[in-house]
Amino acid sequence: MDFNTTYMGLELGCPLVPSASPLSREIDNIRRMEDAGAGAVVLWSLFEEQIAHEADELEHYLHYGTERFAESLTYFPQPAEFRLGPEDYLDHIAKAKQAVGIPVIASLNGISTRGWTSYAAQIEQAGADGLELNFYFIPTNPDVTAQQVEDACASTLRAVNSNVSIPVAMKLSPFYSSMAAMAKRLDDEGADALVLFNRFYQPDINVEKLEAASTIELSTPFEQRLPLRWIAILCGRVRASLAATTGVYTGRDAAKMILAGADAVMMCSALLANGIGHLSAVRDELVKIMEAKGYESISQMKGVMSHRKCAEPAAFERANYIKALNSYGPTATRE
Repeated sequence: MDFNTTYMGLELGCPLVPSASPLSREIDNIRRMEDAGAGAVVLWSLFEEQIAHEADELEHYLHYGTERFAESLTYFPQPAEFRLGPEDYLDHIAKAKQAVGIPVIASLNGISTRGWTSYAAQIEQAGADGLELNFYFIPTNPDVTAQQVEDACASTLRAVNSNVSIPVAMKLSPFYSSMAAMAKRLDDEGADALVLFNRFYQPDINVEKLEAASTIELSTPFEQRLPLRWIAILCGRVRASLAATTGVYTGRDAAKMILAGADAVMMCSALLANGIGHLSAVRDELVKIMEAKGYESISQMKGVMSHRKCAEPAAFERANYIKALNSYGPTATRE
């Protein structure tokens, strides 16, 4: 079975990639990921707030729109909550590269341009094989237009690309006004990969204390439907590699993403819930599915069920919405 795939210009021996999570903070865990069959690893994200840069720009973005809701001041972690500082992160990259033979992809989480560009070059110098930009921005100010948000994302990619030679991936949210157009724009700007999709952690409300509560809920298999749809739609329409993330728990889930057109399938919640060893089980199940369907390689399987190649492309469009509603009916009628 040929498990090789090309992701963001990197040759991977397996399409399964642990995405940014606390698991990658330990070098021994990264070794275990390689032993379990991971094709690459995305390191724990370094937040822009951890990087020393112009205080006025950081102040602007951190408080952008927060005058409307006091709770929004707690959306980003406080400096004391960070586990790894900028210098430690660079050292972690170097140690990870020495420990494993698979590609090591660094991750930056932020919103502005100046906070990332210089540090991206340092990440490259530390030995990272690639860089994932997690553009985590919630525009709470109603005067900020969709065009401004998209321009900021594109300009950040452009600025980082001008400072590094390693491949750069953009991890996106699904909330752009025209997802296909945004993907094409970033593709034209030189993104080497698009990671679909980022999960914004939603605040809850503590009714007893009357305050916003910050909780993290792991993804569920149902959430894979959204990246599945958009990978199928974008496959063959952008030059950038496509990575699926969110809701992937089994080899069957991974097979769906590859059939839709994913070059890489990323996992986070499944490994947090089941342990790093679960990666081996996912790989084994994927092999069985490929054997049952007669696929000898990932490249042979990839994109078979994409929008462009699928026998029923309407399944990924509005027609499927109508069909789904019309096919639903209660299993029993109450008296």
